[in-house]
Amino acid sequence: MLKRVAKSVPLFAVAALLGWTACNTHRVHADSEKNASGRKLAPEFSLKDADGRTVRLSDYRGKVVVLDFWATWCSPCRTEIPWFTEFERRNKDRGFAVLGVSMDDDGWPVVKPFLKDLKVNYRVMLGDDHTADMYGGIDALPTTFIIDRDGRIAATHVGLAGKEEFEDAIENLLASGGSGAAPASSTSTSPVAPPHGF
Repeated sequence: MLKRVAKSVPLFAVAALLGWTACNTHRVHADSEKNASGRKLAPEFSLKDADGRTVRLSDYRGKVVVLDFWATWCSPCRTEIPWFTEFERRNKDRGFAVLGVSMDDDGWPVVKPFLKDLKVNYRVMLGDDHTADMYGGIDALPTTFIIDRDGRIAATHVGLAGKEEFEDAIENLLASGGSGAAPASSTSTSPVAPPHGF
């Protein structure tokens, strides 16, 4: 839906009418890294990747994860994706992974060529409204969650964030390790507060 609206009317009109920004070239919100005790469990999801394989967030428990909601038509997303490709290459052997969730309505026919063009080296899935709702509603793209080794949301970025902000948060989480405490539920699908609630 974001794409259909964004293509049919100017973005400033969409933002004014609906109260959100479909694709934002400026950071609208970026939480600093939350103290471990104040972090909320990232909702579990089950989505298909480009090869048709099922990807679950719980498969990445024990790793620091960058979970990026994006779309091919979003220019700030195009700015951030090469950073994430670099982070994946540099940190994949340190217990780190990037997961991309495309919110493109046209699906794989537009997403796969885009991934090839940008030489994306991490797993990408097609998102849906249910998954977006679980993460508090994705009102702007990109929206990116940084998840600690225990599966909890350590930081949230809505709109275009700075590369150094991501690098600092990732490095802090990789260096700190996990708490060792089991999360309350590894398969929670309950909604979380909107991104500004983190």
